[in-house]
Amino acid sequence: MTDIKDQVRQIRENARYDAETVHAILDAGLTAHVGFVEDGQPYVIPMLYGRAGDRLYLHGARKARITQLLASGAPVCANVTLLDGVVAARSTFNSSMNYRSVNVYGHGHLLEDRSEVLDALRTISEHVFPGRWEELRDPHESEIGQTGVIALAIDTASAKVAAGPPEDEEADYDAPVWAGVVPIATTLGDPEDDGRLVEGVALSPSIAALAGRRL
Repeated sequence: MTDIKDQVRQIRENARYDAETVHAILDAGLTAHVGFVEDGQPYVIPMLYGRAGDRLYLHGARKARITQLLASGAPVCANVTLLDGVVAARSTFNSSMNYRSVNVYGHGHLLEDRSEVLDALRTISEHVFPGRWEELRDPHESEIGQTGVIALAIDTASAKVAAGPPEDEEADYDAPVWAGVVPIATTLGDPEDDGRLVEGVALSPSIAALAGRRL
């Protein structure tokens, strides 16, 4: 992964370029917003993903427009953002958000080899549902054929991390106004069955482990 330190131009002190930070944010998120341009028109599409080393796997319908465009090797930007808090300062100018964010830049290609597709699908599944792949049946050939997996090499990436209390103008600290942080916690809740479980079926370990997980 190549550093691109000129990409972060606003609030540069929040920039991070090390692989450890980039990978940690990618591994914590669940959805990537993927940006691309087609015929001069920009689009942003949310996609499921998984990471293996310096590669992202993006999941979509094989016939979908975005899958076909990404398969062509067009340049793409994928963003993952996690919100951690609303920062309430003593002025609207200094109020902000605490967050972790990554932009990934690269060129994708469509996986064609069956074993590579299965490995990528397992990576995506394990990203969202660790341990779930082993609990389920093998994918049908028709399902594999309908699924498009784009491998996006992380050619370059940059992260931004904002944390901590508000930073006000020195003169504003005397204002009789509450200031601080309202935390944002994205936490997975308790599983709810679909009402059609076979009698006696208990909650599977992989799903039980998701309850209470915080992104």
